[in-house]
Amino acid sequence: MGKKLTSRSEDYSKWYNELVVKADLAENSGVRGCMVIKPYGFAIWEKMQAQLDKMFKETGHENAYFPLFIPKSYLSKEASHVEGFAKECAVVTHYRLKNAEDGSGIIVDEDAKLEEELIVRPTSETIIWDTYRKWIQSYRDLPLLINQWANVVRWEMRTRLFLRTAEFLWQEGHTAHATKEEALEEAEQMMHVYADFAENHMAVPVIKGTKTESERFAGAEETYCIEALMQDGKALQAGTSHFLGQNFAKAFDVKFATKEGKQEHVWATSWGVSTRLMGALVMTHSDDNGLVLPPKLAPIQVVIVPIYKGIDQLDAISEKVEPLVKELRSKGISVKFDKRDTHKPGFKFNEYELKGVPVRLAVGQRDLENETFEVARRDTLQKESVKADDIVAKITSLLEEIQKNIYKKALDYREAHITEVDSYDEFKKVIEEKGGFVSAHWDGTSETEDKIKTETKATIRCIPFYGEKEDGSCMVTGNPSVQRVLFAKAY
Repeated sequence: MGKKLTSRSEDYSKWYNELVVKADLAENSGVRGCMVIKPYGFAIWEKMQAQLDKMFKETGHENAYFPLFIPKSYLSKEASHVEGFAKECAVVTHYRLKNAEDGSGIIVDEDAKLEEELIVRPTSETIIWDTYRKWIQSYRDLPLLINQWANVVRWEMRTRLFLRTAEFLWQEGHTAHATKEEALEEAEQMMHVYADFAENHMAVPVIKGTKTESERFAGAEETYCIEALMQDGKALQAGTSHFLGQNFAKAFDVKFATKEGKQEHVWATSWGVSTRLMGALVMTHSDDNGLVLPPKLAPIQVVIVPIYKGIDQLDAISEKVEPLVKELRSKGISVKFDKRDTHKPGFKFNEYELKGVPVRLAVGQRDLENETFEVARRDTLQKESVKADDIVAKITSLLEEIQKNIYKKALDYREAHITEVDSYDEFKKVIEEKGGFVSAHWDGTSETEDKIKTETKATIRCIPFYGEKEDGSCMVTGNPSVQRVLFAKAY
């Protein structure tokens, strides 16, 4: 399998980059800042997508698809929105190429300039709200609950696989409501859906909260978020949901006739998670040996490796293993029986450890005679011998146990890395030396927020959603504060 991974303690960033590539999740492409998601990585994303899609549909949402290109004039209709995304937009100016007359290659045809430039979508609010104007006429058309699975482009200068790429995959929900209360309820509901998915499927504990004004989505009146903590003590924003008020409805003149016959602007939300979740998954659970995947999202939940000499032994092992494979699959467990004769068992053990397969079975001649399997679990690397009669029950319980165990491990790490401080000096010391979330009083001003960010590189990750109101004094200015907020350095 090549040389070992750089350890997390030696260089966390290098460890992450090596692991993503060596575990066959993704690689850099020939396009600067864009990645190729490889089949194994895409299989994890597909499982994420399938579960999220199910959860969206259970809450009444439908899927649709909107154009990749957005006319420049659309983007300029909502002032704070365009200001927020202007520096990240890729722009299409021409629609045709031609051969250079001097034979030097292909050039842009200067006669094929677009009348209006097109923006490659950084997010789809503008094109969607232009469409909603045609779809919404009266209160009977509301609520309109739409999601789309798509790619977007944000022209990032510093990129890292999954965490920040110029093009990435995501879903974006866009909903329209008759009342402010309904829209707020929707935005809050989707934050809870994301948290449920992160904790119960990704096994990633998250803190729910709202963003400060300066950290909100461009064009939003409120941004709800879920924040996770990675093993290097940095926070990662894992999902956001936005209450957009009537800003986009007014910008695109989306009105509806109320029951009383009055014309009113609708209330809006948008919400999304992206392939950044893949980065969260890797950084929350994995170790110096490779990936550690939660069973609910692992493309291969169980791998069976035969240890044999000669075709006769392999046939005997296969005879024992194939009914087991069939039974496990009938229970919805994904299994791979690796009979490749091109690689030795030791190579396979390392490969599946690197790829984070939750449970590995090994079976050799002695196991055949004893009617046992050697069972290894990826999260603790513990091995045990299990009787063939008990193996299905053991695997089923082990998958549940691993899911719970890696969540608990991540939760214990996070809880040990939430530090309450009351002074700015203490804050700076914790941020620099310990990391993690720091709970502190803040006076609510953007000036203080900017000062802390400039001096420490820590930002307010969220105002905890269920945070207790607690009168105190801002650690920087001494001015009154009604609640602690969570700070951290972040991805």
